[in-house]
Amino acid sequence: MKPAPTKPQLSLFERAFWTCRGTWKRAGINTFRCLVGCTVGDFSALWALQTYAPELGMGTIMGLSMASGLSTSVALETGLLRWGKDKFPLNMAFKTAMGMSFISMLAMEMAENVVDYHLTGGVVALQDPRFWTAAIVSIAAGYLVPLPWNYYRLRRWGKACH
Repeated sequence: MKPAPTKPQLSLFERAFWTCRGTWKRAGINTFRCLVGCTVGDFSALWALQTYAPELGMGTIMGLSMASGLSTSVALETGLLRWGKDKFPLNMAFKTAMGMSFISMLAMEMAENVVDYHLTGGVVALQDPRFWTAAIVSIAAGYLVPLPWNYYRLRRWGKACH
């Protein structure tokens, strides 16, 4: 018996690699789930630290906020993998969330914080419409920056966390 012919892999630099609608849809959903976790933790910590510990300074506050965003995103991803349709054991859910999403989360956090800092200096001013406009722009950046990476991982290796 002859082995079945293997399908040649598309190159990253071929247009056809980047045109799979189903993969873009799945990557978009995965990225959105990650975005929710990152944004909730990041903005909550940013507000709380500026309110209750402003003496820490903006650099420390933004660093702690990024760590909080990463933590809440990993927690959300782990929960979805554990109690969602996948029903992974808890340790496998955590390892999967860390292994498949961490680069995406880092890129997302960096994008959100760079844009936020550029537009507002990192200051949370809930009563200021400019803050909310900046928040929307930073969240959009946080979604768009890791999206191609998530697509790439899905398309190239079929790897995702959901």
